[in-house]
Amino acid sequence: MVEHSSIPFPRPAGQVFLVGAGPGDPKLMTIRGLELLRAADVVLYDRLASPLLLAETRPEAERIDVGKRPDQKKGERLGSTLQEEIHRLLIDRAQKGKRVVRLKGGDPFVFGRGREELDACREAGIPCFVVPGVSSALAAPAAFGVPVTHRGVARSFTVLTGRADSPKGLPDYDYPSLARMDTLVLLMGFATLESFTAALLAAGKTPDTPAVAIASATTDRQRSVCAPLASIAQAARREGLTPPVTTLIGPTASFAADLGATLATAASSPDLLSHLSGHPMPANKVGNEYIRIAVTP
Repeated sequence: MVEHSSIPFPRPAGQVFLVGAGPGDPKLMTIRGLELLRAADVVLYDRLASPLLLAETRPEAERIDVGKRPDQKKGERLGSTLQEEIHRLLIDRAQKGKRVVRLKGGDPFVFGRGREELDACREAGIPCFVVPGVSSALAAPAAFGVPVTHRGVARSFTVLTGRADSPKGLPDYDYPSLARMDTLVLLMGFATLESFTAALLAAGKTPDTPAVAIASATTDRQRSVCAPLASIAQAARREGLTPPVTTLIGPTASFAADLGATLATAASSPDLLSHLSGHPMPANKVGNEYIRIAVTP
């Protein structure tokens, strides 16, 4: 007769959720993402996820900072977490039966290496699910009333990264093709903005093409600078913008200079999340202290 105590009961299967944290304002995270964050046993978060969202986790949840520096070189550790280590942590915690949330700024699949993490989990037999988030590629311009498309002005847009592994430090794009496109949205490109705009100009992009650079979009540190393409990089540095910066190049960028002193965003509306759950989130500043615009000729 077999003793019941000797029967090895398997641990419940863990799961991994790749959750988009949105562009900065914690209120712009999806309701589904917030539900999972509040139920998580483990949260792996990066540097672009709002710290206010971490306050939404359970007190006993394990929180792991896996943020990477903007200047981190490929394969370099120096206090920042390598991608392979992130994979290992996701798999290790899920194999222990934990519900794991990988909290990523913006959307997990927009320059977020989300597919790599999804593949790593599935290869290890771990169920992995994706919860989309609001990308700063759309939200940053929208917060200043700038559409990426507009009837009769811009019919298409292209989202690019400013980071590259090439020795020149500039992505190997087809710049003549980019120069012909309506709207370009550059992410992770503040360090290379000057060389990027120079490449566009050399490829035939008109020097007076409107451009807007937006720092810390949808947060109380949000600022923007409007200038022609030929001088947007210099104007952004002169105004003291610091990463994360989203830069939009194209005719719709001129709309940013038309705004008044105050622009209502989602942060100014009633706290829907508080209403739904009775669990309020900290308010952000709105109005003159929330929106700062510099216009440079």
